[in-house]
Amino acid sequence: MKRFLKYLALAAAAVMTIVSCSEEKRKKALLPNISGKAGEVIVVIDQGIWEGSVGTVLRDSLAADCPYLPQREPLYTLVNVAPSGFNNMFQIHRNIIIVNVSSSVTEPGILFKKDQWAAPQYVIYVNAADSDEAASIIKENSQKMITVLEQAERDRLMANTKKYEELKLSPVVTEMVGGSPRFPSGYQLKKKTDDFIWITYDTQFTQQSVLVFKYPVVEGEDMMSPESLIAENNKMLKNNVPGMFENTYMTIAPVITPSVKYMKYKGIDFAEIRGLWEVHNDYMGGPFVAHAFYSEDGKEIIVLEAFVFAPKYDKRQYLRQVESILYSFAWAEKDTEK
Repeated sequence: MKRFLKYLALAAAAVMTIVSCSEEKRKKALLPNISGKAGEVIVVIDQGIWEGSVGTVLRDSLAADCPYLPQREPLYTLVNVAPSGFNNMFQIHRNIIIVNVSSSVTEPGILFKKDQWAAPQYVIYVNAADSDEAASIIKENSQKMITVLEQAERDRLMANTKKYEELKLSPVVTEMVGGSPRFPSGYQLKKKTDDFIWITYDTQFTQQSVLVFKYPVVEGEDMMSPESLIAENNKMLKNNVPGMFENTYMTIAPVITPSVKYMKYKGIDFAEIRGLWEVHNDYMGGPFVAHAFYSEDGKEIIVLEAFVFAPKYDKRQYLRQVESILYSFAWAEKDTEK
């Protein structure tokens, strides 16, 4: 009897979970689509507070220069809206920060909420009793705010790719490395060898590319050190990405030392390399970001590298778009969404 009651309780809990998930999906389906440009954030805040220390902290963190771009561009474009003007038009924006500074606030802090008025939306609430407290809360949580907004922008791009995927490309990459990112419609295979693949989306004035390559692990060497990663990267670029003229080829620009960070996303440990590329003996260049990680058997290093060439335009959003492709990588047997 006890066992029966236990199973009954588990079944009831499962039913409640299913009902709850269904209600959440229904609620989300009824929400309007988000508005606003990619990389844009609405900041709902009193004008006086925006012009003071709180606004300064927000601008210094969220509108700081986007790293590793050839020209200055803000990380996010901030648009100030007064609370009295925060109407239905602004409530469906993709990214919103609401700063509430009031002596009536009894629980100061920061709150992150998804899909409040639209979908897929992220709303960040900052509650504080005074401006000094608000500035302190934002400063302490600035990196978390950036991470949340970056992931939200990335998730939107990846969701759009799933709807309009260039399905013929993933099998090509999977055959070489055992897994693949998802590629948006319009991307095409430009080059393929036994250890190198170049997939690109070209327009008249821009190029967004993803390079996929692999090389063997050398026993006893630190394959994930910045020096090793950069050296192997340059070797693969020199051999596989020629320039327009003789003795020209793609390389990591030495003028700025690339950053190397060690990260984890969806169970994969990887090194993120971020910097600028150039063409040796020519004047082409732009930003790049790469993810380097071990193959499933640990015998090879796999590198996914995204780069942008857009000399006539700002590059922040072009790089975000192509970088989102790297984050969609999944091993073939683990990609249950396909």
